[in-house]
Formats: sequence, structure tokens, C-alpha cells
Amino acid sequence: MLQEPVRYRDDLEAIPDDEADTIQALEKVFRGIVDKTHADLGHAYRGVHAKPHALLEGRLEVRPDLDIGLAQGIFRPGRIYPAVIRMSAIPGDPISDRVSLPRGLSIKVLGVEGVRLPGSEEHVSQDFLLVTGATFSDPTLAGFLRSMRLLAGTTDRAEPAKIALSTIVQPIEGALESVNLPSGLLQTFGGYCRTNPIGERYYSQGAIRFGDYVGKIDLVPHSPNFRALTDQPLPPSKDHDAIRDELLAIFAEEGGSWELRVQLCRDLDRNPVEDASVVWPEVGNPYLPLAVLTVPPQRSWSPERQTELNERTAFSPWQGITEHRPLGAAMRARRRVYRAIQDHRSILNGCPIREPHTLPLVD
Repeated sequence: MLQEPVRYRDDLEAIPDDEADTIQALEKVFRGIVDKTHADLGHAYRGVHAKPHALLEGRLEVRPDLDIGLAQGIFRPGRIYPAVIRMSAIPGDPISDRVSLPRGLSIKVLGVEGVRLPGSEEHVSQDFLLVTGATFSDPTLAGFLRSMRLLAGTTDRAEPAKIALSTIVQPIEGALESVNLPSGLLQTFGGYCRTNPIGERYYSQGAIRFGDYVGKIDLVPHSPNFRALTDQPLPPSKDHDAIRDELLAIFAEEGGSWELRVQLCRDLDRNPVEDASVVWPEVGNPYLPLAVLTVPPQRSWSPERQTELNERTAFSPWQGITEHRPLGAAMRARRRVYRAIQDHRSILNGCPIREPHTLPLVD
């Protein structure tokens, strides 16, 4: 028997007195990243997830046999929603794929119902932003700010040196992972194992409200062809967009599916809400299946998709309903920082952000 989940209440978060100042400083750092790439490349990219590997349209199908306790928020048994999916590299500059870095997968679920989060009242989407690391990089926003100030200095600089460093640290990171000692630092500097992103496991890192409860979200390969790509090395290539090209070839021939799951908070000491750097143990508290995210065969990248699904579309955990409100320091920072970056790049590029309501968005 699983321990009863903790029920959501408004006092689960503890906000430090200086948090607003730290978030303002983070906003300045990320604006600097956007300004740097705009000055050097003539285009304002996202402060994070600047380079999409694939831009997809699909559907999210909630399990028809979903347990009544998991039927929270948008997750109602049997519901089917259209969805937009962006697979990306995490850095804020469109770096060569020869530098092997952690990945992201963002989902924009359309046609959802419910009381909206502030700032998204006119929209009908629920966004889930996921990355390949299970935890956030730092237990505090102040520590994250220090790290980001260092990383910001590497934006759009010395790409050949980054490629060389990645070549060196990848086998070191691989050896560490073989004994279950992965290094987030080595991964950040190009040591991420060069495997196919389709077969990865993605995490929300931070907690969200899950209706009456609190949880974390993950996404894992579901269809046999996607599961077969787990830990599958990418073909050797020196092309700048090698990952994008590989996914183009795969999605042109076949679709597939991932499974979206939730891990409920069952013990506030072992499953802290504020500190996203802590792994919630899965022993005695597994991730539970919610829905299947399916994509049909399609052209996963094109200039038209780049414009419509990347340049004109924004992804944020604060784009959604109150029953899935983001929780904890890392998530609160995203509310202000993501909005600032979105507005800033929109102005610099002269490209208004448009929140989609229906599919298809592209041919």
C-alpha cells in the first residue's frame, strides 16, 4: 500500500524575503544572454532552449482507466487533447550539436478547461516543461544565480573550444554514469551522453499542484520503436544540426508515443516542495501513468515550423490552469524570467508571440 499523498494547501511554499531581488537579478542575466546572441547572430533566441531539434504536432490521450485519485486537473479519463511538442537543447545559444548537452521536451496541451493562472486568462493551453535531469541544479535561487552568471559568459563564444571540451568530457561522464554517478557539471559543459533524444526520460524537476495533491511529472518512451531508442547512440556526425537531421529522418518515416506520468508528494521531508534539487525517492513512491502523448509521422522541422511553433510560440509552466500551478522557488523564478525573455525577444525580432488554440498550426 502506498502512503497517502499530501493534500495541496496554500502554505506549502516558503518564500524568502530576498527572493524578488534574486529573481530580478536572474532576469538581468537572461536578458544579457538574449542580447548577446542578438548582437552576434542578428537574431534574439530564447535565454534557454534556444535550439529546437524537433517541432511536432500530436495528441495527449488520458488513460480511460485512470484511477479516480489521479483524475485531477486536465487529466480526466478518456479525454483527448491536441498538443504541440518542442524537443530542444538547453543552452541559450544555438550551439553545434557536436557539443553534447542536456535536452528538453516541452508540451503545450490545447483545449483545456479550468480556472486559469494569472497572465494566461485568455488562453486554452496547459504547458509542461521537461528536461533530461531529474533535479534542478541548485537548492537555492541565489546559488543558481551565481552559476548562471558564470555560464552567461560562455554564450556564443569559442564554439571550437566547446566542441573540443565536449569530446574530452563525454567519455569521462559515460564512465561515471556506468557506476551510477552522473555529473551535472560535466553534462553542462558538453559531457552529456550522445544518445537519441526520443528515447530519453524527461522530468519536470520542480513540483506542481496536481489538483487536490502535489506532484512531479515525467515522460518516458511508450511505443516499442521509441523504447528501442533508449540509450541508442546517435550516428557519428560533424554537422551543426546533426540531431535535428536525425530526428527529421526518423519522424518522416514513423510516429510513436511517450507516456506522461506523475509522482505524488507523500512525505514533505522526503519530497520537499521548495528545493527542486532533491530527488523524490521512487522506492515506495513510483511514477504513475496518466496519459499517452502520440505523434504521427511528420516533417519534424522546417522553416515554417521554426517560425510558427518556435518563434511565435512561447512555453512556460505558468501557462495553464490553477490546478496545475507551479510550486517552489525554481518554478516561481520562471514565472517572471520566462515572461521577460519572451517579451524581450519578441520586440528584438519584431515577431509577436501568439498562443495557439487549435491544430494544425502548420502543413
